[in-house]
Amino acid sequence: MSERSATYVHGHHESVLRSHRWRTAENSAAYLLPSLTPGQRLLDVGCGPGTLTADLADRVAPGTVTAIEPTADVLEIAAEEVSRRGLTNVDFVVADVHALAFADDEFDVVHAHQVLQHVADPVQALREMRRVCRPGGVVAARDSDYAAFAWYPRVPELDEWLDLYRTVARANGGEPDAGRRLLSWAQAAGFDDVRPSASVWCFATPEDRAWWGGMWADRIVESAVARQAVEMGVATEADLRRLSDGWRTWAGAPDGWLVIPHGEVICRA
Repeated sequence: MSERSATYVHGHHESVLRSHRWRTAENSAAYLLPSLTPGQRLLDVGCGPGTLTADLADRVAPGTVTAIEPTADVLEIAAEEVSRRGLTNVDFVVADVHALAFADDEFDVVHAHQVLQHVADPVQALREMRRVCRPGGVVAARDSDYAAFAWYPRVPELDEWLDLYRTVARANGGEPDAGRRLLSWAQAAGFDDVRPSASVWCFATPEDRAWWGGMWADRIVESAVARQAVEMGVATEADLRRLSDGWRTWAGAPDGWLVIPHGEVICRA
């Protein structure tokens, strides 16, 4: 792993993978889909457990997808997902986005979903994504923006959760409010043809509230972010249990509503 790499704040606890496995091309990469055609070579940076990767592989087949992560453990999980879906056009490589071990102009599309918020040098990451993308190809990134999260009803513990998460993420070298910065980072990386956009995830039905709220209720006490918060001295285990209860309170509200904004960029290499 490069010295530039930040510590991944979430880790890969089941509660984290639960949310990552929910992601699909339709709910997480709709802005990119018009740029995909069969036969393309696609690099998926930070593939996670592979559900989004597999969707993209379906879209570009018989083209190929190379999926990367900085460690091998999560690649094994992604490989299981791809195998379960019967796909044969995906390979997996341990790689650092700050210094990609691929040739110049190797891919038609380079994609990163919820990645740049976690790396120590997002501009360098985008430079590398640009380097390995062929001239005229597409570099695409989408990231959430934590400071812009909005919810109702106002549950004080969720305000505390947001402050705590942003503190831990920044202490780990990341930028949790990445969505609003993507255009700026792309310009700093040397792109002069950038199409910015935005989209949201909304959780407001009883089923969606139970899923999202229950996921974070588990995640704030069991995942890496919980351990790091305690180790950094910015929360106690009792604090985390209280925040977990706050998520369950929000999930149980019959008028509960939560929206997560995302910044997006389509950059022409």
